[in-house]
Amino acid sequence: MPRYDFTTRRLYVEAPLAQDARVELDRSQAHYLCNVLRLAEGAELLAFNGKDGEWRVSLTLKGRKSAVLLAKSMTRRQEAGGDLHYLFAPLKHARQDYMVQKAVEMGASRLQPVLTRHTQTERINEARMRANAIEAAEQCGILALPDIASAVRLDALLATWPQERLLIFCDEDADRGDPIGTLQAAKVHLAAQPSLAVLIGPEGGFDPAERAALLAQPAILRLSLGPRILRADTAAVAAITLVQAVLGDWRS
Repeated sequence: MPRYDFTTRRLYVEAPLAQDARVELDRSQAHYLCNVLRLAEGAELLAFNGKDGEWRVSLTLKGRKSAVLLAKSMTRRQEAGGDLHYLFAPLKHARQDYMVQKAVEMGASRLQPVLTRHTQTERINEARMRANAIEAAEQCGILALPDIASAVRLDALLATWPQERLLIFCDEDADRGDPIGTLQAAKVHLAAQPSLAVLIGPEGGFDPAERAALLAQPAILRLSLGPRILRADTAAVAAITLVQAVLGDWRS
């Protein structure tokens, strides 16, 4: 039996979900279901809120501008998510949208913008980040949404960094060794389910002073992503894939 229902449309809601719960949809969701998708009365969907698991719900129409969902049965219980923070120097528009979506798809539990000396932009649209995270979760069967953190300066982040969380910083100046071997070597010193963070810098790279500050951290792992220089959004996919496969929740 498949673990996920890939055929039924999923919808994120803010309201609590429980047996026979009624969920009033906001105007934009009602418009999307009723006028864009043109769903009929009684249509079934899957709803989740990041806390109460996934529920099969039916649609009740209240005119063209409002609708209600009725929770009928739980399809999946809420699972504990992984503990992987994704830290990144902000990008512009579509490339950051892509990066956020892919990080969520691959299991990031927190999205943390980090401002560095070579950051492309310091304007962070947290609502847009959240919308992209929700879209990725809806499409990929994800139950838990990541935390969306406010942007922080790199020096401020490092000043309060918790030593129990390994910070894996991807550095274009690192020795071009075997990244899998580097992660496997670190694995022997970590707990069975370690707290992890992956940091991807700006496309201009880290400033030498920033690199020195990172390397001075006690819970740090410097990682090369191979012989090629990758764009930041590509580096995000490559780095999270490596970390999840060796240290994260992709392991059996």
